[in-house]
Amino acid sequence: MARLSNKKIAILSENGFEQSELTEPKNALHEAGATVHVISPQKGTIKAWDKDHWGIEVKVDKLLTDANPEEYDGLLIPGGVMNPDSMRKNEECVNFAKAFLESGKPIAAICHGPQLLIETGVLEGRNMTSYPSIKTDLINAGVNWEDSEVVVDNGLVTSRSPEDSPAFNAKMIEEFAEGKHIRPAL
Repeated sequence: MARLSNKKIAILSENGFEQSELTEPKNALHEAGATVHVISPQKGTIKAWDKDHWGIEVKVDKLLTDANPEEYDGLLIPGGVMNPDSMRKNEECVNFAKAFLESGKPIAAICHGPQLLIETGVLEGRNMTSYPSIKTDLINAGVNWEDSEVVVDNGLVTSRSPEDSPAFNAKMIEEFAEGKHIRPAL
């Protein structure tokens, strides 16, 4: 299955990402033929959180300051509690994600990952899901929140938790294969 053989995907992450929420989608993207770069404000490696303890280290392919959103066809934002909280305070992370939203390029965000997207200020009217603890944050950002294993809104794919990974990965690959989504005017 090489549906993404001509696609270049960015994974934006920090230390403290939920291990399975980066590794499982990354493996699915590789299996679909995508070129995948882990992008981070951190040099070298970033460390995973694995349920209730520190997990593996993942190699950073490109420093955020050297990454250009225009070079990528899609963006994956893994969750975890620490990862999105760190990124939402980093203006470069926010601007990187915002560039995808504004251009109509597909984004996949799981669990707490949508916290970063809240900071972009451009979620008004979008249909999304997330880990339940950030439901109110998303609603306050203007999102139509629903409790579903995966929600797709014009190329924006969101899921609640690692248990939703099979549905999340399938929809992520589908939306990344479709490419840019032009959002109708509100």
